[in-house]
Amino acid sequence: MHDPLSEQSSFRRAWRDWMGQAFIGWRILLGLIFVAMLTFFLHFREIKVEVLEINSIAQQYVIAQVPFDFPDDELTLVLRQQASRDVGSVYQFDSKQIHQMVNAFEEHLIRDPSWRKTLPKSTFEEVYEAVESLEEYMLETRFADSRTLQKMHEMAYSSDNFYEVSSEKNRELIDASYWNHLEEVALPPSRYPKDLANTILLFFSRQHWSLQQDIGLERRLKQYAQDSVPQQYTQVLAGSHIIDPGEKVTLKHVMMLQAMKNALGNSRNLWSYPSMIGSVLLSLMIALLTAVYLKIYHAELFRSFRKLTLLAVIAILTLLLAKATEFILLYKGHNLIEVVRFPLVVPFASLLLCVLLGARIALFSSIFLSVIISVGLTFEYDRFLILNLIASMCTIMFARSLHKRKEVFEVCGKVFLACMPVLFSFNLVSNTFVNVDLLADVMCTFGFMTVTAILVVGLLPLFETTFKVVTDMTLMEYMDPNNELLRRLSLEAPGTYQHCLVVGTLAEAAARAIGANDLFCRVATLYHDIGKLFNPHYFTENQLGGFNIHQLLTPLESTHVIISHVSEGEALAKKYHLPQSFIDVIREHHGTTLVYYFYCKQIEQMEGDASKVNEKLFRYPGPKPHTKESALIMIADTVEATSRSLDEVTEEILQDMVDKLVSEKAEEGQFDECQLTFEELGTVKKAIVRALLVTRHLRVKYPSRV
Repeated sequence: MHDPLSEQSSFRRAWRDWMGQAFIGWRILLGLIFVAMLTFFLHFREIKVEVLEINSIAQQYVIAQVPFDFPDDELTLVLRQQASRDVGSVYQFDSKQIHQMVNAFEEHLIRDPSWRKTLPKSTFEEVYEAVESLEEYMLETRFADSRTLQKMHEMAYSSDNFYEVSSEKNRELIDASYWNHLEEVALPPSRYPKDLANTILLFFSRQHWSLQQDIGLERRLKQYAQDSVPQQYTQVLAGSHIIDPGEKVTLKHVMMLQAMKNALGNSRNLWSYPSMIGSVLLSLMIALLTAVYLKIYHAELFRSFRKLTLLAVIAILTLLLAKATEFILLYKGHNLIEVVRFPLVVPFASLLLCVLLGARIALFSSIFLSVIISVGLTFEYDRFLILNLIASMCTIMFARSLHKRKEVFEVCGKVFLACMPVLFSFNLVSNTFVNVDLLADVMCTFGFMTVTAILVVGLLPLFETTFKVVTDMTLMEYMDPNNELLRRLSLEAPGTYQHCLVVGTLAEAAARAIGANDLFCRVATLYHDIGKLFNPHYFTENQLGGFNIHQLLTPLESTHVIISHVSEGEALAKKYHLPQSFIDVIREHHGTTLVYYFYCKQIEQMEGDASKVNEKLFRYPGPKPHTKESALIMIADTVEATSRSLDEVTEEILQDMVDKLVSEKAEEGQFDECQLTFEELGTVKKAIVRALLVTRHLRVKYPSRV
């Protein structure tokens, strides 16, 4: 036989199983992302070495931690200067004198034709061409001493047109070997007759030649000699003193420290498989321990994928912010880390988490992030850790009662003031009272807390909307009586509005008694009956004229009207974009309870035969309350409505009424899914009775005027 109820139940079980598997899969993916980010943060760490400023005085020893080679600019400069000195003076013929000698030789040929007898086979054009070749070569000829020529050979610099002169003093005494060489290269026998070459060279060699210094070429040779000397490196052994106290810091010391930092980085070998696997295992262990802690001590957060994701996002964002801060402070060796010594980055996460997820999870996360960031960054470990921990704890304490967004700046201002004694104590420990470092620390702390306030105010609405988290600040905004829904409720259903106000007072008192979210109970209660706006006159509290419209309806019709305020309230809440937690309260504040009055009316019409009445038609669709706050609103709603029917109000009567109503709800299993304990229920009942006595107190009757 086909059983639709059984089939529906099977479908629900299958759906729950699928959702459970999907949730586990997403949670594993979230964990892997967090592990990857943590691995990146811990693995790629900057190397911390002492930072020294040029021309400052060293305050302590700096020892080489590893052997390294550093670029020794001083040695390089010395060697380059020596190489430059190896290049001596470079000389050349006076170009004007060469042109004059060429013109003189040509005039000699024109005036004295006897050369034709000496050179019977040579024409004037041939002689002229030979002289031009000689002129061209002499203009390109350079003279230098043997040391310069040797240096050019070492540098592989072409010396084809260079000729050696013995010394500075006899530089103008050009010996016969030069002219013999000139005959071979400028007037080769293969091109010109030997007698022609001898005639021309005889004329030119008899002249007294004046050599001039070629300063341009000499400078180029010296620069080439300097450039040919490579950068020199000097080896420093591990344990060697880089600088001693009282020694003046030079560029050489700075270069040594930078080289040691690079050597330390290379020694870590970040891209090796063992190193990377080690960082992954460490990050995985930290993430697993964090997950176990959350599952044991924050089970509700661990079960909520939205809240778990929010926690991971804020943690990752804080790690990225810390790494970006370090990068900016160390960018291109600016060494701003010497000025900004203790960046306050953890209070950013503390403030966000305290507002969004509560103080307890904020405290755990702050400690976790402070330790991780202190280990992963290059700041002074102990003081950075102490300052961020103290600032984070102060942030959590000051932000617990945060109800308005502008109060974020007040909280950050208080944290800044709380950091002042800590910074001052750091100075006293260093045997100084007030100095430039203290002033820089104070200014940097103020700057970081200001940036934190701005970032938090800007990011809070984004996180609230994305992760559907209702903060106290959002609750305070929804408590504004000028809210459109509340204004409509007060005008169109004033009785319901007053009922909501009283229920909110009772629920708030009950929540405060057991440590639940009292502000949420107060605000959510204002909206829990907005569904009554559709048919306000069908509800007793709004029937001001004495006529009850339910007299015209059957019990089942009345029940449907009463029950419909839940679904209509849910639709109205979605239309006005109320938070999901408010919608949950609207759906759950009656649970699956029975509309008992009309149920009894229906039984009366059936002549007392309850078997003829389908009880399910008179029950709210649910679901049952899933949170303590929703259960408290259910209790307060029932108690307030029932208390209106009391003729006499005393503490004993109210106590009996509350005990009876809570017991009925418990017996029906309305509290099975909200984790309310029997001890908490006892505390809740006492708190509601006390609050109800205040709201229903009697006044002394004044005598009438005569």
